Amino acid sequence: MGHEPDPLPGPEADLHAPEKHGVDTIPEAERTARPRDLVAILVGANLGFTNIVFGWLAVSYGLGLWAALTATVAGTLIGAAFVAPLALVGLRSGTNNSVGSGAYFGVRGRLIASVIGVLLSTGFMAVTVWAGGEAIVASLARLVDLPESDTAYAVGYALLAAAATLAAVYGFRWIVLLNRVAAPIMTVVIVLGLIAFRSDIDFSAPSDPAAYALGSFWPTWLLAMVSTGIAGPVSFVTLTGDWTRYVSPHRHSGRSVVRATGLGMVAGLVVPQVFGVLTAVATFDPDAGYVAGLVHAAPAWFLVPILVCGLVGALGQSGIVLYSMGLDLDAILPRLSRVASTVLVAATSIGLVFLGKFVWDAEESVTTFVLVLTSLATPWAAITLTGMWRTGARFSEPDLQVFNQRRHGGAYWYTAGWNLPATIAWAVGSAVGLLSNSSTSFTGPIADWCSGVDVSFFTSGAAGVACYLLLTARGGSRTAPASRVTAEAGAPARR
Repeated sequence: MGHEPDPLPGPEADLHAPEKHGVDTIPEAERTARPRDLVAILVGANLGFTNIVFGWLAVSYGLGLWAALTATVAGTLIGAAFVAPLALVGLRSGTNNSVGSGAYFGVRGRLIASVIGVLLSTGFMAVTVWAGGEAIVASLARLVDLPESDTAYAVGYALLAAAATLAAVYGFRWIVLLNRVAAPIMTVVIVLGLIAFRSDIDFSAPSDPAAYALGSFWPTWLLAMVSTGIAGPVSFVTLTGDWTRYVSPHRHSGRSVVRATGLGMVAGLVVPQVFGVLTAVATFDPDAGYVAGLVHAAPAWFLVPILVCGLVGALGQSGIVLYSMGLDLDAILPRLSRVASTVLVAATSIGLVFLGKFVWDAEESVTTFVLVLTSLATPWAAITLTGMWRTGARFSEPDLQVFNQRRHGGAYWYTAGWNLPATIAWAVGSAVGLLSNSSTSFTGPIADWCSGVDVSFFTSGAAGVACYLLLTARGGSRTAPASRVTAEAGAPARR
């Protein structure tokens, strides 16, 4: 067997310098990551309070232990099966999923994915920093009598965001290393947490009909399945290509990459969600919220592990979402560098954290956010998967970069850079999804027809694909015709 290359990207990669690539195509010589690196990223980045809080949300809806567990686990399995194949976009195109989707939406139409990616990542970045900051400040309050003041929380949020920004700026190599370290640390913390609260976990804890978020069991259970289960994997629809573009399709099969992505997603999401459900049952305090309730109920010896969870878990998750946001904003605004884009989105996310902490109701805001973004992301993902099936997931790498290089033409130019059937189908699927949302703040007419059940994941995807197939039924060719590529006047080519 020959010598296997360095599993981290690029023979010239330097830990002391920011990653040089934005959304340009990764050269084959630098595509040295392996499928197991994908598992490390997805597990290490997700074993933190961000996803632990989603387990608590299921209990906060009034569900008992087993109902909350089945809703979150079933939703995660469904979502992972749907999202994992999107890892092929980055693997086969050499760029991130947003730019790769230009093969189906057009080189300008792929801005839909970039905007969705920025919104998804911004929201999850805010939840991550909020939950991690809460854990750090609340733990220090008990350990060293640090006052739980607004100033303390603001400083904690800012420091976490700054550290995550640094990791994201230095790029993929740092993210892999960070999450390789985070995974075993967070696994130990979760095991210690189960030991700390084992006597308080009531495995027979029933659901509370008087507290059902949507008034009855099945609508509430399905709300939990979508918002705390399916939404987890769906949040990665545009992220997987950020990492798989560094995997060589000549050395690793698509099957191994999809399998590793699915495995990492399930393990990385189910474990913290289950921990969140179990500890929420043990420490549930509707007035304090999850993190504060956990800290106040924890034995003194478990405060340091909570502090570690708040810091390490938040850095792992916020690092990958900031990295993704920087890439997506770089794709939306090609004049900005990836580093400048990353810093800009980090500042925006911190603003949302402050609003979530000091202005909005965090629980209701998180639920509404994940339902709306799931409704927008699902039809895009479903149409992209349909396009991959039609074309065998083959891409023309140079033609995907036309917009980034400020040129016209190419195989994916379609109509002025937009594939109108795909764009229209996405809009229809998103509208149907939004009308299918059911939460404590809004119930759409389609959800109302379904007895208050949130069916947005299923209806948005089905409507988007059905509309796409209908609009392209007489299209003949399954790929856009090749056309001459021209540069805009005075526009230099951009990597």
